Amino acid sequence: MARRENRWDLGGRDLGLVLAEARLHGGRSLARDAWARFRRDWSALGALAFLVLLTGVSLLAPLLPLPSPTTMNLENAQAAPVLPWEQPVDYGYSGEHPGLNRVDALLVKLRFKALGSRQTGPWMGTDGKGRDVLARVVWGSRTSILVALAAALTSLLIGVSYGAVAGLVGGRTDRLMMRAVDVLQSLPFIFVVIFVLALLNAPRDELGAEPLLGRQTVLFVVIGAVWWLTMARVVRGQVLALRGAPYVAASRAMGASTAHVLRVHVVPNVLSIVVVYLTLTIPSVMLFEAFLSFLGLGVASPGVSWGVLAADGVDAIHPLKVSWWLVVFPAAAMGATLFALNLVGDGLRDALDMRGEGGRA
Repeated sequence: MARRENRWDLGGRDLGLVLAEARLHGGRSLARDAWARFRRDWSALGALAFLVLLTGVSLLAPLLPLPSPTTMNLENAQAAPVLPWEQPVDYGYSGEHPGLNRVDALLVKLRFKALGSRQTGPWMGTDGKGRDVLARVVWGSRTSILVALAAALTSLLIGVSYGAVAGLVGGRTDRLMMRAVDVLQSLPFIFVVIFVLALLNAPRDELGAEPLLGRQTVLFVVIGAVWWLTMARVVRGQVLALRGAPYVAASRAMGASTAHVLRVHVVPNVLSIVVVYLTLTIPSVMLFEAFLSFLGLGVASPGVSWGVLAADGVDAIHPLKVSWWLVVFPAAAMGATLFALNLVGDGLRDALDMRGEGGRA
């Protein structure tokens, strides 16, 4: 026995070597391990960099030297694109941006003071009313990105919480909560949007009264109200599989509350599924917003979105003259964004797969 005790009796020097080796070969967290696998996927990493750049450009659009997306110039209507080195700068910026919030209006003032009337030339051409297509593509991305982020955050906050509670509590509570999800999910989205728009924009008692909410706000509210339903179903299914896990049973046996079990054991174990599903939610929301705006149920003038640009592009195509730039550039921007989102989702699926190589063929 004495020998065995002396075997583990480390001196100061030996103990320091053991600790140094433990620090050198120490284990990594699941997040660091997933990030290391994600960085090895160059296509997903490049797509993520593109999305970060697009988000930064769209959010900082009021500071960029772009023309106003709403300023009309009928003398230069449906002008073809020019190369940047042929007309790098124009001096027609007026600073007129109707319908801006306070933050964007302040950014536009700062941009006007710094750059004056200088703006980019018609590098992507102009539309039928002489508005710059490049500016409208950049400003239109803001609406699509904000709507997608609103739906993603709503799915994350409401969908994960709702589905986790329903799956963990079970029984009658689970059945009642999921029947409510069934009822909401059975309502067609387009009819919900039409109903809410008709309700909030109904004729008021006072002539000339403003509607209760603008169309863009209604779009945010409706999409946020219904897009968490599928997330709740996905999370509930995962929680039902985790509810019988030994660590959950042990935590309950030790007297842990339902909130503690959800916070410590359940939610961290479903985050990988949640993150991957969010990358699928964002492009779906972008397409849905573009579809509603194309039908005239989404963003209204003077607002601009990729769906509004698609509608303008359809109106510009006729047998006598085809203004291809009104279709190609907005479609390329939306297509590149959706493609990048799919690449990032693919990379996250492989990186968060704890079975090793992410199931790659």
